[in-house]
Amino acid sequence: MRRVDLRVLPMLFLIYVATFLDRSNISNALTMRLPQELGLTGLQPNTALAVFFVPYIIFEIPSNLLMKRFSPRVWLSLCILGFGIVMLGQGFIRNYSGLLATRFLLGFFEAGIAPGSYYLISFWYRRQDMQKRFTIYFCSVILASAFGGLLASAIAKMDGVRGISNWRWIFILEGILTILIAIAAFFFVSDFPAEVSWLTDTEKQFILQRTGGSAISSEGRVTWRDLAEFFKDPKNEVGALMYFCIVAPLYAFAYFIPTIVQTLGYSVIQTQLHSVPPFAAGLGMCLVLTYLSSQTNNRLPYVLFSGVLLISGFSILITTHKNFPVQYAGLCLVCMGIYGASPLIICWCLMNLEGHKQRGIGAGWFIGFANCGGIMAIFLFLPKYAPYYRPAYLVCIAFAALGILMTLCYAALILRERPITAAAPAPKLDSRLSYLTPKPSY
Repeated sequence: MRRVDLRVLPMLFLIYVATFLDRSNISNALTMRLPQELGLTGLQPNTALAVFFVPYIIFEIPSNLLMKRFSPRVWLSLCILGFGIVMLGQGFIRNYSGLLATRFLLGFFEAGIAPGSYYLISFWYRRQDMQKRFTIYFCSVILASAFGGLLASAIAKMDGVRGISNWRWIFILEGILTILIAIAAFFFVSDFPAEVSWLTDTEKQFILQRTGGSAISSEGRVTWRDLAEFFKDPKNEVGALMYFCIVAPLYAFAYFIPTIVQTLGYSVIQTQLHSVPPFAAGLGMCLVLTYLSSQTNNRLPYVLFSGVLLISGFSILITTHKNFPVQYAGLCLVCMGIYGASPLIICWCLMNLEGHKQRGIGAGWFIGFANCGGIMAIFLFLPKYAPYYRPAYLVCIAFAALGILMTLCYAALILRERPITAAAPAPKLDSRLSYLTPKPSY
């Protein structure tokens, strides 16, 4: 499968790096002169961040259905081209209205990237092989968050070059880079296994038999009945809420960690540089927990452990205010909890879905619902709560605690299904919960 890995994953990884970089780079720009030059006051910066999520949430599931019709190569490259152009245009806005418009369009074009990529990966790998690939893909988020700080610290030195402010250069340069990636994506994104030209017919059949993809053509299009069947399963609501509870803190830190670090007394450039190590800690925890999860075929204890890390980190931040090293350690613990759990949860939820229609709906649903947490997170770290942000941290602790509860509920629902699946015919068991055998994965 190494050949498949090299053809499928790198381009999707690069696309999502660009996607998350373009989505969250405004957090770096807000520590520069963007608010002053655009005349932003009160909650306007937060509203500009939040408007991104409106189309992003609404178009998650429809985008997956459109990708199935137009092919991943065409659909994903068009999406990334669209938000690359919008990002470039964001570097030339002159007022608050322009910022709102570009943020809305970014959400529209980016809606299909993450769920579409997870959906595409599920076509290429068996359930037991998905976790490592999902984690590799998700690491792009962590690298984009860390790289964004490094890139912003370099671009911050371009202030005044050709009469353009440094925050505008962030959008312009990253927009150009994204457009170039979109062009490459059209040629290098892999389609579904049955449609690619770099596999022989025998190799295609091998992939389809391993993943159950040979049944795709018989599934037909997604119908309202399919949607009703999906939402009738309580695991899908509980799983979405479980993921929501980790995504809300994720966005809070992706957007506001430069602001939080700045309250520790660092300059603009030092703020960007000191925003990187917490994400590096998160990357390390993500890889370690994925390895352990894959080795033990078990997700429950590692998601719970991540929740404990999350609560520990926020507890440090809410109680320690004068000891910068300890506060910084708290930031690292938070990132370790967030990024340790995220890929485990999304993979866990998708692995429990039968058939590609259900996974297509599920990828859009889980990611779309969870991103509602992004809207809430944006209004947590308000200027009036600075520099300690006690209410924001309390809400994040509540999210983490609720996430632990939802994790236990999700595992209980899986356990409840075991007598049902045990009585079903063998093929049904293999199709529905094959990754749970011979050792159930909770």
